[in-house]
Amino acid sequence: MRLLLLLTMYTALGAAEWKIVSVKKIWSEPAHAAFGDLIRWNDRWYAVCREGKGHAPSKGKPDDGVLRVLASKDGETWTSQALIAEAGVDLRDPHLSITPSNQLMIIAGGSYYPDGVYKTRQSRSFFSKDGRAWSKPNPVVEDGHWLWRVVWHEGRAWGVSKYGSYSTELKENPRKQRLVSSKYGIHWETVAEMNVPGGDETTIRFLRDGRIGALMRRTWDDGNIAWMGLSAPPYKEWKWTPSGHFIGGPNFLPLPNGLSIAGGRLYENGDRAKAYTAIAEIHDGQFTPKLRLPSNGDSSYPGFVWHNGQVWTLYYSSHEGKTSLYLARLQIRQ
Repeated sequence: MRLLLLLTMYTALGAAEWKIVSVKKIWSEPAHAAFGDLIRWNDRWYAVCREGKGHAPSKGKPDDGVLRVLASKDGETWTSQALIAEAGVDLRDPHLSITPSNQLMIIAGGSYYPDGVYKTRQSRSFFSKDGRAWSKPNPVVEDGHWLWRVVWHEGRAWGVSKYGSYSTELKENPRKQRLVSSKYGIHWETVAEMNVPGGDETTIRFLRDGRIGALMRRTWDDGNIAWMGLSAPPYKEWKWTPSGHFIGGPNFLPLPNGLSIAGGRLYENGDRAKAYTAIAEIHDGQFTPKLRLPSNGDSSYPGFVWHNGQVWTLYYSSHEGKTSLYLARLQIRQ
């Protein structure tokens, strides 16, 4: 059976109406606020992002990013709860999850850029009982690995860790990925080697029938087309199909109404100078853009939460000059 048929589990059949209900800038204090995520925990909204001087360090221009935690009762007014920093480490791409013990967890990349030159990296996990006081950084997975996003399922944390040097020739030593799992979010075990050519940032979600779906960014000579994957228990074997698009900061979320929303950075007509944050539908193994959020330039990395019949989406963008965080509410009806 073709993988396209297998991937119908991502979303139900039938046309849907897609609408942007509102968009609001919620954080623009630092020079550059980006790579955020959103969650609803204990009846409050929480967001996290990287704050820095720019998108990333560069030679002679160190820029060790720090993590800002924000909270809101209603999604309208946001206040800072914490600033997390680690000396000599660029903390970036933070993602939020809720542990089985009802703690808030952040997983983030921890990269070393002596004098702005990349050396190595190792992910960190942080934990909090109130969103304000956070644990010390817990280095997780091996040195050189980046565990990008974590989801919890039946008492365990799951995610995809990418590894391999940016400086090597991709065809000689393509970046690799591992599906990993952990009971507490600190010590991780390898479940499967994925070995997708050029595979990069990856979001996984557990589907209704127990399978895992994946949306993976790629850097490869086929136009950097993202791949969509599917695996059944025990998650050792994976089947992949091209999404048809480059997708930066990929994320997707199966919704209770049977639809699946996805999003990330797309390039208009393949032009990298015309980047924007796209919201899409996953259906029959296809990534089909439906909405363009107000955005351009350095933007994307959407976080999704389904709440009261709407999709709340946190993303960052530079379309108003300063790279800032935005919160959009989306209506998606069949």
